[in-house]
Amino acid sequence: MTTMTTASTTQTEPGPVPAGALMAGKRGLVVGIANDRSYAWYIADCIVRQGGDCLFTHLPGEKMERRVSKAIESLGVKDPWLHPLDAGSDDDLDALFEKVKADVGTIDFLVHSIAFADKDWLQEGRFTATPRHVFTQAMDISAYTYMAMANRALPLMPNGGSMLAMSYYGAEKAVPGYNVMGVAKAALEATTRYLAQELGAKGIRVNTISGGPLRTMSAMAVGGFGEILGWVEKKAPLRRNITGHEVGNTALWLLSDLGTGVTGQTIYVDAGYSVMGL
Repeated sequence: MTTMTTASTTQTEPGPVPAGALMAGKRGLVVGIANDRSYAWYIADCIVRQGGDCLFTHLPGEKMERRVSKAIESLGVKDPWLHPLDAGSDDDLDALFEKVKADVGTIDFLVHSIAFADKDWLQEGRFTATPRHVFTQAMDISAYTYMAMANRALPLMPNGGSMLAMSYYGAEKAVPGYNVMGVAKAALEATTRYLAQELGAKGIRVNTISGGPLRTMSAMAVGGFGEILGWVEKKAPLRRNITGHEVGNTALWLLSDLGTGVTGQTIYVDAGYSVMGL
């Protein structure tokens, strides 16, 4: 536990909930760990601390495999299940879920924590001129892949389960510099609602967390990100930015049996910033 200091307060930084067994007997796929600062890493950390078993993916290539392996090692997971994935490839998605089925049979949860847009177009004043291929790629990787993964995970969840994706406030309001990624995240949140409606009859819950700004690799590609952090700290009701474990703990709730009545929702974990008018 560390402390955070703002202009007016000093407080204990929220960390993961104490170790326990909320996820005992549950196994699932976590897609999106890039390093130990990724939202997906914090989610996996909270799952593992509560007795859950995680399967992992990495972007293709030895460099990415080494980076993700190092991050997973810091979770205390020994001999992790780790498989390459280019989410923009249907062949890769098929191979991933076929491998999951062959190795473990069934899963109880799916975490989708990936997004992509060309950073050259994530700059203030560059939205209107966004090229078609940049727009469609952002929609594909950031939104369509949630549906594509859900479709392939469905046969592996015969007893129901829970799916979770990561969004951001830029899906609802225009955030300077977030640009095409905001449009893609809006599509992701709509996809969540339609998946929830269709998969609910099969006992599968589908939700999204809209996390506040965090210094992840993808976030740093957004122009003016440092200003966003400062603005949230100044204006959010809690007068601070969030921690990764606060998102992880919310994911834990949604993925565990504590969240069995929640589906189709976008849950804000942003120190309250999204409720403010100014």
